[in-house]
Amino acid sequence: MRREMTPAERKLWYALKAHRFQGLHIRRQVPMGPYVADFVCHAAKTVFEVDGSQHGFDRHIERDRARDAWFEAQGYRVLRFWNHEVLSSLDSVLDTIFATLSSNLPIAGDTL
Repeated sequence: MRREMTPAERKLWYALKAHRFQGLHIRRQVPMGPYVADFVCHAAKTVFEVDGSQHGFDRHIERDRARDAWFEAQGYRVLRFWNHEVLSSLDSVLDTIFATLSSNLPIAGDTL
Protein backbone atom coordinates (compact mmCIF):
# COMPACT_ATOMS: atom_id res chain seq x y z
CA MET A 1 0.00 0.00 0.00
CA ARG A 2 1.37 3.38 -0.96
CA ARG A 3 1.58 5.89 1.82
CA GLU A 4 2.04 9.63 1.96
CA MET A 5 5.68 10.53 1.35
CA THR A 6 7.69 12.31 4.01
CA PRO A 7 9.22 15.69 3.09
CA ALA A 8 12.61 13.97 2.66
CA GLU A 9 11.15 11.27 0.39
CA ARG A 10 9.32 13.91 -1.63
CA LYS A 11 12.54 15.92 -2.10
CA LEU A 12 14.50 12.84 -3.18
CA TRP A 13 11.71 11.63 -5.47
CA TYR A 14 11.63 14.98 -7.25
CA ALA A 15 15.34 14.53 -8.12
CA LEU A 16 14.91 10.90 -9.21
CA LYS A 17 11.56 10.65 -10.99
CA ALA A 18 10.85 10.61 -14.73
CA HIS A 19 14.38 9.49 -15.67
CA ARG A 20 15.75 12.83 -14.41
CA PHE A 21 18.56 11.07 -12.61
CA GLN A 22 21.13 9.98 -15.17
CA GLY A 23 18.34 8.60 -17.36
CA LEU A 24 17.74 5.72 -14.95
CA HIS A 25 14.31 4.29 -14.23
CA ILE A 26 13.74 4.54 -10.51
CA ARG A 27 10.44 3.59 -8.88
CA ARG A 28 9.06 4.50 -5.48
CA GLN A 29 7.05 2.50 -2.96
CA VAL A 30 7.74 -0.80 -4.71
CA PRO A 31 6.28 -4.00 -3.22
CA MET A 32 9.06 -6.60 -3.01
CA GLY A 33 8.21 -9.83 -1.25
CA PRO A 34 7.03 -9.02 2.27
CA TYR A 35 8.33 -5.43 2.08
CA VAL A 36 7.74 -2.15 0.27
CA ALA A 37 10.98 -0.44 -0.79
CA ASP A 38 11.03 3.35 -0.58
CA PHE A 39 12.91 3.54 -3.90
CA VAL A 40 14.36 0.92 -6.23
CA CYS A 41 16.37 0.81 -9.43
CA HIS A 42 15.84 -2.72 -10.77
CA ALA A 43 18.45 -2.32 -13.53
CA ALA A 44 21.15 -1.71 -10.91
CA LYS A 45 19.54 -4.03 -8.33
CA THR A 46 19.63 -1.29 -5.71
CA VAL A 47 17.10 -0.34 -3.06
CA PHE A 48 17.36 2.93 -1.19
CA GLU A 49 15.52 3.76 1.97
CA VAL A 50 14.94 7.13 3.61
CA ASP A 51 14.75 6.71 7.38
CA GLY A 52 13.29 8.89 10.11
CA SER A 53 14.59 9.05 13.66
CA GLN A 54 12.48 6.04 14.73
CA HIS A 55 14.93 3.84 12.81
CA GLY A 56 17.57 4.59 15.46
CA PHE A 57 15.71 2.60 18.13
CA ASP A 58 16.66 -1.03 18.81
CA ARG A 59 13.43 -2.58 17.55
CA HIS A 60 13.66 -0.71 14.26
CA ILE A 61 17.36 -1.48 13.89
CA GLU A 62 16.61 -5.20 14.09
CA ARG A 63 13.70 -4.93 11.63
CA ASP A 64 15.88 -2.95 9.23
CA ARG A 65 18.63 -5.57 9.45
CA ALA A 66 16.16 -8.35 8.63
CA ARG A 67 14.70 -6.28 5.81
CA ASP A 68 18.13 -5.47 4.37
CA ALA A 69 19.14 -9.13 4.60
CA TRP A 70 16.02 -10.13 2.66
CA PHE A 71 16.72 -7.58 -0.11
CA GLU A 72 20.36 -8.69 -0.27
CA ALA A 73 19.30 -12.35 -0.51
CA GLN A 74 17.32 -11.31 -3.60
CA GLY A 75 20.50 -9.82 -5.08
CA TYR A 76 19.80 -6.17 -4.23
CA ARG A 77 22.14 -3.73 -2.59
CA VAL A 78 20.55 -1.51 0.07
CA LEU A 79 21.44 2.13 0.73
CA ARG A 80 19.96 3.92 3.73
CA PHE A 81 19.82 7.67 4.23
CA TRP A 82 18.53 9.65 7.18
CA ASN A 83 15.78 12.19 6.52
CA HIS A 84 18.07 15.00 7.64
CA GLU A 85 20.75 13.90 5.13
CA VAL A 86 18.29 14.17 2.26
CA LEU A 87 16.90 17.49 3.46
CA SER A 88 20.24 19.16 4.19
CA SER A 89 22.74 17.42 1.87
CA LEU A 90 20.78 16.28 -1.19
CA ASP A 91 23.76 16.64 -3.55
CA SER A 92 25.84 14.33 -1.38
CA VAL A 93 23.01 11.78 -1.23
CA LEU A 94 22.61 11.92 -5.02
CA ASP A 95 26.39 11.49 -5.47
CA THR A 96 26.29 8.36 -3.31
CA ILE A 97 23.30 6.99 -5.20
CA PHE A 98 24.91 7.71 -8.56
CA ALA A 99 28.21 6.05 -7.59
CA THR A 100 26.37 2.97 -6.32
CA LEU A 101 24.04 2.67 -9.29
CA SER A 102 26.90 3.17 -11.75
CA SER A 103 28.90 0.37 -10.15
CA ASN A 104 25.89 -1.97 -10.11
CA LEU A 105 24.66 -1.47 -13.68
CA PRO A 106 25.41 -4.32 -16.05
CA ILE A 107 27.88 -3.52 -18.81
CA ALA A 108 26.33 -3.50 -22.27
CA GLY A 109 26.92 -6.81 -23.99
CA ASP A 110 27.48 -8.74 -20.77
CA THR A 111 25.50 -11.93 -20.43
CA LEU A 112 25.17 -14.25 -17.49
